[in-house]
Amino acid sequence: MSMIRLPRPRGRSADAGRHRPEESWTSEAIEAGDFVAYGDAILHDWLRTLTTMAVILVPVFFVLDIFIMPSSLLLRFGFYRLASTIIALAQAIVVRSTRPGRWSFLHGYLMALQVGGIIALMTVDLGGFNSSYYAGLNLVIIGVNLLMPWNAIHTVLNVLMILALYIGLNLIHPAPFQTAQLANNLFFLVSTAILAASINNVRYLLIKKEFSLLIELKRARDALWSEVELAKKIQTALLPQRPALAGYDIAVATLPAKEVGGDYYDIIQTEKSDRWVAIGDVSGHGVDSGLIMMMAQTSLMTTIRGVEGIGPVQALNTMNRVLREDITRLGGNHYMTMMALHLNDTHISVAGHHQDFFIYRAATGKTEAFSTKGTWIGISEDIAPFTEVLECRIDPGDTILLFTDGVTEGASRSGEMFGEGRLLESFGRNAALPSQEALDRVLEEVQDFQEAQDDDMTLIVLKKVRTQEGKHEHSEQR
Repeated sequence: MSMIRLPRPRGRSADAGRHRPEESWTSEAIEAGDFVAYGDAILHDWLRTLTTMAVILVPVFFVLDIFIMPSSLLLRFGFYRLASTIIALAQAIVVRSTRPGRWSFLHGYLMALQVGGIIALMTVDLGGFNSSYYAGLNLVIIGVNLLMPWNAIHTVLNVLMILALYIGLNLIHPAPFQTAQLANNLFFLVSTAILAASINNVRYLLIKKEFSLLIELKRARDALWSEVELAKKIQTALLPQRPALAGYDIAVATLPAKEVGGDYYDIIQTEKSDRWVAIGDVSGHGVDSGLIMMMAQTSLMTTIRGVEGIGPVQALNTMNRVLREDITRLGGNHYMTMMALHLNDTHISVAGHHQDFFIYRAATGKTEAFSTKGTWIGISEDIAPFTEVLECRIDPGDTILLFTDGVTEGASRSGEMFGEGRLLESFGRNAALPSQEALDRVLEEVQDFQEAQDDDMTLIVLKKVRTQEGKHEHSEQR
């Protein structure tokens, strides 16, 4: 007998799980609960914007210089702008090629130093403290400090450095000036600094608050994840680990779209050697659907093992009554498709409402599709009047394929569904192979067709073994 496999879902949307580097850095900081690393990651990200902006704007301002500056100074100012652009470009390359660190903030100081420095030098050349070009320092204070998500202390130190450059260079190379003009210039520079520091202080507090909320969210996620993992373990433990039925070679694959799936299947052989296979699908998927699936499995197994000689319709009707009450108690509006197969040596009895099932006839090499007449589980109190039994002969070498709708509804990149037609053709090409190999090939074709898996998928292959193999198989079951 073949063992159950739980293959990993595949899809072509490989980029869906990728993150930009800065997203990874902030995620790492949140996972570690490290606010300093979180702040460094955000600052490093914004440094990309700051350095890019400097590389673009510094040479652009030289175009303005051409129109408003004395021609005698253009060569010198061009040199200033070029040097500043080269430094900014080097910073941009370094920032993009390194990870955030405790010294990342120094790039902000360097940017303010080199851009503020050339503007201060230009004020010296344009008349010292009397020059109105000091206003460019306001742009540096705003541009650097409002783009750097650091605290107010860094803003104050940064502004003091810019003021020191402005005052110091003009005192080293003094020029006549009016005290009122200097007072006016310093007033506006300090006012800009106060506004920048105030804004940065509020933003820094918001970043700390954001980090605290993200930590709380992480704790809630981890707690929920633990519950999901527990539900997944319970669900996995309830699925048949070594599915086996006397006289049949079995292969099963189930691939949940989420951590807890809503697909259901079971393979049961009672003490009286009654052989049953059931497959179903709870509406939706996730934890609640997985819970309903587990309740359905427990109910059906209890019914089949507890009532000797029960038929498929009676088994499903009994399970439906129990499950409907449980769904009502949960306060949900779920329902479930379900098909139960009772197998013996010559034929199978099928009842319920689920996807079609296929039988490959070894004698003719043809594949047939069969539909069942029934209704959903969990909708009505009594489903027996709406359910009919389908009897199908099964001969040695014949192979049955059962599946859930996640298999046929998987869509390609263009949105076209795989469909029952493709599945029937695929099964027909591979059904003569051993069960596990046939299942593997069919599943591979389905996954190659799909763009991505959006729903739970389950496939069951049942091959009626030859008489001699059946006797050997029966002896193994004992």
